[in-house]
Amino acid sequence: MAEYFVGHKEYFPGIGKIRCEGPKSDNPLAFKFYNPDRKVGQKTMREHLRFAVAYWHSFGADGTDPFGAATHIHPWTSDARNPMEAYEHKLDAAFEFFTKLGVDFYCFHDRDLAPEGQTPIESERNLAHMVSLAHERQKATGVRLLWGTANLFSHPRYMNGAATNPEFGVVAHAAAQVKAAIDATIELGGQGYVFWGGREGYMSLLNTNLKREKDHLARFLTMARDYGRAHGFKGTFYIEPKPMEPMKHQYDFDVETVAGFLRAYGLDKDFRVNIEANHAELAGHDFQHELETAAALGIFGSVDANRGDPRNGWDTDQFPINVYDTTLAMLAILRAGGFTTGGLNFDAKIRRNSVDPADLFEAHIGGMDAFAAGLLAAQRIIEDGKFDAFVSQRYSSFDTGDGKRFEDGRMKFEELAALAPAGPDVGRTSGKQERLENLIMQYVLGVE
Repeated sequence: MAEYFVGHKEYFPGIGKIRCEGPKSDNPLAFKFYNPDRKVGQKTMREHLRFAVAYWHSFGADGTDPFGAATHIHPWTSDARNPMEAYEHKLDAAFEFFTKLGVDFYCFHDRDLAPEGQTPIESERNLAHMVSLAHERQKATGVRLLWGTANLFSHPRYMNGAATNPEFGVVAHAAAQVKAAIDATIELGGQGYVFWGGREGYMSLLNTNLKREKDHLARFLTMARDYGRAHGFKGTFYIEPKPMEPMKHQYDFDVETVAGFLRAYGLDKDFRVNIEANHAELAGHDFQHELETAAALGIFGSVDANRGDPRNGWDTDQFPINVYDTTLAMLAILRAGGFTTGGLNFDAKIRRNSVDPADLFEAHIGGMDAFAAGLLAAQRIIEDGKFDAFVSQRYSSFDTGDGKRFEDGRMKFEELAALAPAGPDVGRTSGKQERLENLIMQYVLGVE
């Protein structure tokens, strides 16, 4: 991979290419477990994990919170003579970061990459200019676009939603923005396109026609899909579930809700889910639950890799560090067949008081190591076969005889009822949960 920043201003001076130095290294700017070329099963770590950097948090977030002003002073903004030049400098900083960190992919919202203009035409012109520059940098470095999306939630016009807005003019504005974002994704060879319905929901049912809004959302998604396919987009369309925040209730609440929506409107053949760990927590689910549910429903696609704080009821978007959780996540992903067009996108931001340039690297290094360690443990679990054997044995009564006839649909209900066994001990077989939890810990700690 070329070092594109050579010949351009260096925004992270003193930081070189991040290497793997092994678990005994005390270098904070080195990987301990992530070795991109290490084979795990039939693929390398690079191929399994498909890491991507979130353009918005990493190069747009400035540490602002509801109680204080910005704490992150970005040199790619402060050294610019005008707004567009700031975006150009930010692009250089981003590709310097990608190449030094050694990731293959990145993701963006349209408004991360280019500023909004006074009109939709000006906005499209701004985006087209930045896309041409991004295309050059992709060619120079080999870094690719994992997926693109449109920011349909920040501007005041979207305060009541985008595709679900009660005003038709806002829906049309959203369409113009999504059209341009899909065009940008196609131009940059993006492997996916994500719809995150940040405000597609309601704050109160007293002023909401829920059915009409869902119908409009489905119509919007159908039209966007048809446009993308007609203009050469061969990648995957994703919906990213989130239960709340900023809305009281969002129509993409969780994986199960999204699956029901897609099937109800005939969209399940073209759309999959982009699952975020922090959103799973806000929905009252484990990250593993959402991954397993998506796999079971055949709509698993991609992952926003982060974590929340269980003591905060909102989206804190912290970098993942819990190897127990990443092990269970990678186990679900491997069993689902792994990533195709998706990957692990670090939709996470450094903390407000993390103001050193190295902090952004260290945050990503920790997250990448956490998933690499989780991948190694998950692969050991699969190769060892103890978990699969236990689960298979637990359901073995459905493999033969009457149980098999029931599972295959070859039994009438009255026949099933007549087979009810007598005796107080029916169903009192241990699930061995504690043993399995202990066994997971052994794999996590590397004890075979």
